[in-house]
Amino acid sequence: MNLLITAITPLIWGTTYYVTTEFLPADRPLLAGFLRAFPAGLILLAWFRVLPTGQWWWKSIVLGVLNIGAFFAFLFWAAFLLPGGVAAVITNTAPLWVIALSPALLGTQVRGLQLIAAAVAIAGVAALVIGPGVQLNVQGIAVGLAGALCMALGVVLTKRFGRPEGVPGLAVTGWQLMFGGLFLLPFLLFIEGLPGQLSTTNLLGFVYMFTLNGAVAYGLWFRGISLLDAVSVAMLGILSPVTATLIGVFLNGEVLSPLQWAGGAAVLAALVLANLAALQPRRARSREVPHIQPPGQPQPTSVPQERS
Repeated sequence: MNLLITAITPLIWGTTYYVTTEFLPADRPLLAGFLRAFPAGLILLAWFRVLPTGQWWWKSIVLGVLNIGAFFAFLFWAAFLLPGGVAAVITNTAPLWVIALSPALLGTQVRGLQLIAAAVAIAGVAALVIGPGVQLNVQGIAVGLAGALCMALGVVLTKRFGRPEGVPGLAVTGWQLMFGGLFLLPFLLFIEGLPGQLSTTNLLGFVYMFTLNGAVAYGLWFRGISLLDAVSVAMLGILSPVTATLIGVFLNGEVLSPLQWAGGAAVLAALVLANLAALQPRRARSREVPHIQPPGQPQPTSVPQERS
C-alpha cells in the first residue's frame, strides 16, 4: 500500500510537461520551478507553524537544494540543451546513482536484481521517449547527469536524515520547498526576470503546480522515502516520463510505435524487479527455522510476533 501511495507522486509529476505547455507562460522554466516550490513551502509553513531547530536548519537547506532547487535548475537547463526524450532518459539514471550511493551513506547492500531493474528501466524509457534523428549535446548530457545525481543524493540523504521527532512530515516537506525556492530566486531574477503580466490560464496553471504538483506530491514522495527502500522509491520516478507520454497519446493525439509500447512494458517490469529485490531480506527472514524449546523446559506463554 505504501508503494502505491508513493507511486502517486511520479504520476502527478508526469502531468508537468502538459500543464507547462498548455497553461504556463513560454520560456519561463525558472519561474515555473520557483512558483512550484516556494508558495507551497510558505503554505505548509503557515499551516504547521514549525521552524527547523538545531541541525535541522542545515539539513533542511541541503535537502531543499538537492531535492528542489538544484534539481529543478539542472532539469530545466537540460531541457533547453537536449530533446525532451533524451533529457528524460538521462535524468532517470537516478536509480543507478541511488544504488551506488546507498552502501556508503545508508549501509545497504547492492543487489544484482536492483542493478538489472535499473538498467531495464533506463532502456525502457529510452525506447519510449527517444525518437529517430536525436541530436546529443555533451554539455546537455553533463547537466542532465548532474540533475540525476542531485535527485539520487537527495533521496539517499532524505532516507538517512529521517525527520525530527514529533514534527509532521509535511512540515519538513515545507522547509525543503521553501529553501529550494529561495535557492532558485536569484537565478530567476538575474536570468529570466519577472514577467510583465500573467493571464488567468497562467495563474490556474501555477496554482496547480504549487498545490497538487508541489506540496501534495512532494509530501507523498518524502513519506515514501521514509517508509520504503530508497532504490524502490527512486525507481518509481520512471513513471513520470511514462505518464507524460501517455498524456501525449490521449490528450494530444500522439501515436506510439510498437518499440515505444515495448519500452513502457519494460519500465513496468523494471519496477516489479526493483521491488522484488527490496523484499528479498524479508523473505529470507520468514524462512528462518523457529526456535524449539528443549524437552523439559517450560514453554513460553506467548510468542511475540515479528513486525512486518
